[in-house]
Amino acid sequence: MIKAQSKLNDERLANRIGYQFTQTDLLKLALTHRSVSHKQNYERLEFLGDSLLGMIIANYLYNAYPSENEGRLTRMRATLVRQEALGKIANDLKLSQHLILSTGELKSGGHHRESILADTVEAIIGAIYIDCTDMKRLEAIVLKWYEPYLDHIEPTDQLKDPKSRLQEYLQARKKPLPVYEVVDIQGDAPNQHFKVECQIEGLPLMSGEGSSRRFAEQSVAADILKLVEQQS
Repeated sequence: MIKAQSKLNDERLANRIGYQFTQTDLLKLALTHRSVSHKQNYERLEFLGDSLLGMIIANYLYNAYPSENEGRLTRMRATLVRQEALGKIANDLKLSQHLILSTGELKSGGHHRESILADTVEAIIGAIYIDCTDMKRLEAIVLKWYEPYLDHIEPTDQLKDPKSRLQEYLQARKKPLPVYEVVDIQGDAPNQHFKVECQIEGLPLMSGEGSSRRFAEQSVAADILKLVEQQS
């Protein structure tokens, strides 16, 4: 764990988030990855934050674009809540400096992994809501984070999941399909946590984690898509 990451009262972090926690343990929990603790980590807060974020963005779009139909609003929302968008928010907030990770996760570059950063943004949303119990205040904070990205929303047609998009990407280039393998399962059903590795010809072995095999596969597929897009 990075020593500096334990400074949860850092005024710079509070200023970037736009919120000062009364219950600082909630912020600590929102920044804590499962690799540190299987029980005390951000996953439950992420679950809550994901739902809250979807509602905040849907409400914003509904009011800001009264002439748009349901289909286009859905695509616009998908653009704003997808992993890549949340990764940008996380970078704006400089969350990588404050993530609480195990030594192994830190060495493997977890503090820069987009899937972890995106999950942390959602967890912080959940933590803020529990701390202040004020939906209007939470909405103002979240929309402030999104302010640089709200003027020119380009709806994405990539509503397919990352695993399907990765398969189509490889098929279009006549390359072998990815091979996914579960390498670790922790906990007991229904509270299990999966780690999956994915091997693709010509690319380094990459891994993803999630509360199900499917979610873990989607996580690693999303990271691979980002890698191949950067290389192209």
